[in-house]
Amino acid sequence: MCKSDFKIKGIFVLLTACAGFFLSGCSVNHRVAKGVNSLFKHSEVLKKHYVGFALYDMSTDKILFENNADKYFTPASNTKLFTFYGGLKMIPDSVPALRYVEHGDSLIFWGTGDPSFLHAKLKGNKAFNFLKMSNKRLYFASGRYKGEFYGSGWQWDDYNDYYQAEINELPIMGNLVEVNELNGKLNVSPMLFADCVNQDSSIRDTSFLVKRNFNENRFNYPPIKVPKGYSQAVPYKVSLSTTLAMLSDTLGKKIELIHMNMPSDAATLYSLKSDSVFKEMMIPSDNFIAEQLLLVYSNLLGQDLSGEGAIRYIAKNYLKELPDKPVWVDGSGLSRYNLFTPRDIIKLLELIYNQVNDKERLFAMLPAGGKRGTLKNAYPKTNNPFVFGKTGTLSNVHCQSGYVVTKKKKIYLFSFMNNNFVSSTVGVREEMGKIISYIHENF
Repeated sequence: MCKSDFKIKGIFVLLTACAGFFLSGCSVNHRVAKGVNSLFKHSEVLKKHYVGFALYDMSTDKILFENNADKYFTPASNTKLFTFYGGLKMIPDSVPALRYVEHGDSLIFWGTGDPSFLHAKLKGNKAFNFLKMSNKRLYFASGRYKGEFYGSGWQWDDYNDYYQAEINELPIMGNLVEVNELNGKLNVSPMLFADCVNQDSSIRDTSFLVKRNFNENRFNYPPIKVPKGYSQAVPYKVSLSTTLAMLSDTLGKKIELIHMNMPSDAATLYSLKSDSVFKEMMIPSDNFIAEQLLLVYSNLLGQDLSGEGAIRYIAKNYLKELPDKPVWVDGSGLSRYNLFTPRDIIKLLELIYNQVNDKERLFAMLPAGGKRGTLKNAYPKTNNPFVFGKTGTLSNVHCQSGYVVTKKKKIYLFSFMNNNFVSSTVGVREEMGKIISYIHENF
């Protein structure tokens, strides 16, 4: 046999092997689509409401299965995936805590929206220590944030709940008042609010709850015994006077107010590593951190702090590849004005995966099925989770989007969006878990 015959035979063998590989991949993808389609077709739970789903294989760049993937859904906290991606692009290393200038014996500082200042979980002490240790007169220059204290479309009647703290340029202690039972009485932190929390004999409630007046920092509770171990976090009413009082009280020194635009060359004090803040936003799904991060991003863009401005910038510069134009209005997903398609979220998940470019680092910042965060109870308890992603829940809305690792170590991207159901959220969650677990087990 001549050399050319050997060459032809070798090429034939190579082409045959490649064809077998691609056909094998097509066969697996076909089985995935067929299996998931069968689960959807026979699901009594999913027949009763509006469902969107998309499953994507990055290795073949193929959508394996979709159901209403091009339709718009209320995403709830799946919105934080957009906020997360914006942060990965704009603050990849550390979070700017303060902007400042020094003039003679004075230190003038501006807020950046950084959520970490004495935050109970983030424990951001760098800005606090910087101001505490300064021997200069301290001046807070306010006015960078001119937006509303709530995001567009938020529910006003959730104002007393911990997950709806107000938005401002220099948040302190998460903009929350902590009340806890101590020796049968209420312990209040920060102490500045201790005299603002009082028993009200006119309240006839039989269950114990501390409730703030909507427009002011007056907190009342019913004339009944404080339950043993009681704990509650209540958003305080943000105002310039409250911010100054909080700063003076916590720093133990006078903070004066000054009206001054921030110069473009104002120095930046950085606080926490970005990953640690992203992680605290994503794993417990912290709305306050998400909203404040939008202001942190906008700090990089100019004088004013604007969540809307940050969203516009991220959408224009980083989200051009999305197949459908998102309706994105806040950082947390508290607003029902947000509208995304499942295939948009699939593309976003791919952008996030490629931006981080480190599977272990990425998965460590996300809730993990059966192990941590908002996915902990969505899957059986395990030390080896196979789902990493983001949940989203409002009344009649429950979504889940992320990455599922199969037993054969493939990584599929999925977005599962449920809107307008009137049944229990538990049943919807279990049905999602059943389908994602099937993908993990069989492919």
